Amino acid sequence: MKPVEFDDAETYEPDEGWRRVAMAGSDRFSFEWFEKPPGHSSPMHDHENEQVCLCLDGELTVRTEDEATTLERFDSVWLDAWESHAVENTADERAVGLDVFAPGRSFDFWTDREDE
Repeated sequence: MKPVEFDDAETYEPDEGWRRVAMAGSDRFSFEWFEKPPGHSSPMHDHENEQVCLCLDGELTVRTEDEATTLERFDSVWLDAWESHAVENTADERAVGLDVFAPGRSFDFWTDREDE
């Protein structure tokens, strides 16, 4: 067993107000808790990992090239590997979510990105 205390977990902020926290995981899967300020959107992106995005509080809109869905508290969406997507907080309040990735991934995905 490898417990992870939230306050001691590795944390990073890819953009101002967009905080991500690495929770328990392995190279086969990883969990990242995140918060987004109102109006914040990740850029459209894709990755080798399948992803489940679970909305814990607030409202998140997940867009792909073909469609969009708005998640409210405890709603989730599954994204296939290499499926281009963006996650946006479309509400006036902070949104909180949990991303699950398989296989697991490190923070390098966002910290080492080059802005276009």
